[in-house]
Amino acid sequence: MLDLGQLGGLLSQLQEQFKEMEAKQKATQFDAKSGGGLVKVSINGAGELLDIHIDDSLLEDKEALQIYLMSALNEAYKQVEEGRKNSAFGMLGGLNPFGK
Repeated sequence: MLDLGQLGGLLSQLQEQFKEMEAKQKATQFDAKSGGGLVKVSINGAGELLDIHIDDSLLEDKEALQIYLMSALNEAYKQVEEGRKNSAFGMLGGLNPFGK
């Protein structure tokens, strides 16, 4: 059974690991492309859009541009979510409140 001192230490450890995880996510970049590379996007692990590249050939085809842009963004956000899940599992896997 955990006493209050152990619980406080565990919560403090969780807060530190969470801060580290957030910093790593923000520093991690996910890239996705669609249309054979005609549209490329970069998003960090915090879900912030960093860059968009659109090939000039798409500037005359609004519908294709919209489809490729949505596809690339959706793929990048999937990568961000997967990265978050992996970070959370890694963080939880490192905790052992009962010792060994």
